[in-house]
Amino acid sequence: MNQGEKFDAIVDVLNMVLYKYPQDGGKPEKLPIPDSEKEKVNQLHQELIETIAGNDETLMERYFEKGELDEDEMKLGLHHSLIKHEIFPIFCVSAKKNMGSGRIMGFIDNVCPSAYEMPKQKTVDGKEITCDENESTSIFVYKTLSEPHVGDLSFFKVLSGKIKVGDELTNENTNQIERINQLYEVEGSKRTPVQELVAGDIGATLKLKNTHTNNTLHEKGKHIEIVPIQFPNPTLTIAVEGTKKGEEEKLSMALHQLVEEDPTIKVEVSPELKQTLLHCHGELHLAIIKWKLENAYKLSVDFKTPKIPYRETIRKSADTVYRHKKQSGGNGQFAEVSMKIEPWYEGIEEPTGYNIRGKEEHDLPWGGKLVYYNCVVGGAIDTRFHPSIMKGIMEKMHEGPLTGSYVRDVRVIVYDGKMHTVDSNDLSFKLAGMMAFKENFHNADPQLLEPFYYVEIHAPEEVTGSIMSTIQSHRAVVEGMDAEGQFSIIKAQIPYAEMHEFSNDLRSLTQGRARFNMKFDHYEAVPFDLQKALISEFSNQEELV
Repeated sequence: MNQGEKFDAIVDVLNMVLYKYPQDGGKPEKLPIPDSEKEKVNQLHQELIETIAGNDETLMERYFEKGELDEDEMKLGLHHSLIKHEIFPIFCVSAKKNMGSGRIMGFIDNVCPSAYEMPKQKTVDGKEITCDENESTSIFVYKTLSEPHVGDLSFFKVLSGKIKVGDELTNENTNQIERINQLYEVEGSKRTPVQELVAGDIGATLKLKNTHTNNTLHEKGKHIEIVPIQFPNPTLTIAVEGTKKGEEEKLSMALHQLVEEDPTIKVEVSPELKQTLLHCHGELHLAIIKWKLENAYKLSVDFKTPKIPYRETIRKSADTVYRHKKQSGGNGQFAEVSMKIEPWYEGIEEPTGYNIRGKEEHDLPWGGKLVYYNCVVGGAIDTRFHPSIMKGIMEKMHEGPLTGSYVRDVRVIVYDGKMHTVDSNDLSFKLAGMMAFKENFHNADPQLLEPFYYVEIHAPEEVTGSIMSTIQSHRAVVEGMDAEGQFSIIKAQIPYAEMHEFSNDLRSLTQGRARFNMKFDHYEAVPFDLQKALISEFSNQEELV
């Protein structure tokens, strides 16, 4: 109740009581539920009872008999549901003001099951681990924190056996031996040194050299690897750069440390876009990252809209003869290349009308193919110059003629040419091949492609219509809808260029009640007007350079 800055009260729908907190937090006053909230509270209480009873036949029978469950029965039902992962309780809390935190601790103490009651942990090969201190030792690292002047603090759960100070354990993921020099029980900022932890305990240790979040450590001679935590894919990408020269290495180390602490962050240095990309989970996540960079690492950074990894291709064939000739005293440069280029697609027939002397197929690192045919007869171009022609073509494919983006899915046929006994060399044929390809490309109905992402949006039914209108303004192609309880699942294809502001728009539209995930799907032609604008923008930048 009283959400926002004035938050000071919660209604517990399990115990059916209102907790009113003093201004500075701490111990609350228990008060009756106000009349204005009774209808909503009774409804939630009834839903809670039905959910608890629905997961336990004995409680269901009692519920049908009495029409109600008492507090002890509800706690017992919750206890069993938590063991089965059928119910996940939600608490209203302000950690900063210390409001509601005592209720969580009381719930853990009175209701939550112990590690010994929970289902057995499973390894990646399907074996079960018994939570027993007499079993072989195995621990799972679930969190890493970096502490200034101290180092990395690794939090772990002891899944089986015992761990003592001085033990040497094998990291199953890195195959490295780690010595445990310190053990701590951690309560907030308080660390209490201990000599031993046993199965079911949660602890921390310092300065593990080759161990990271999601790693399993076990006693020597065993092979135990716990099923890792599956972190969600990022939903927001931003370009990050330092504002001060000479701090590039410091920024790189800081980003590496952030990823170590928070595996939901991904950092990518993109040679294609010439940007350092930060992948995270929305504006709040980004604000936390920026605060850490500026306050913990003392770095000044700028966040910028990332460039789009467009692709360039062609839609028809083109033919040209290009002569490269340069004379500047002494040996000059000379090369002439007759070249035809065509769109390549899976299952395309071999070219006709040419004497094919050699064929090379290149699967491009950025997707698509380059297929190169040597169809030169009569020694018009020496065989040794074809790799140079290929090199020139590939350089231009790295920086396409339209927007400087990667080129894909092109078939090149070199069928004739000329060379000079003195002035022809590798550089001459490389430049001739590059310029012939560029000239042909502009005449082959060039097409700019943009990446499309498959997006699934989970949102309450009542906001579905608004979301549909919004995503269509983002050039989305809606593929369908499903229902999941009171939520709708909208499936759509959305251009990556439209995704930068999508997270903000969705949060504003739904008051944060919707979530989405996205993954790359395919490339598709850019609309004509947008292609024209992008080519014009690139041409202007080239002129400035």
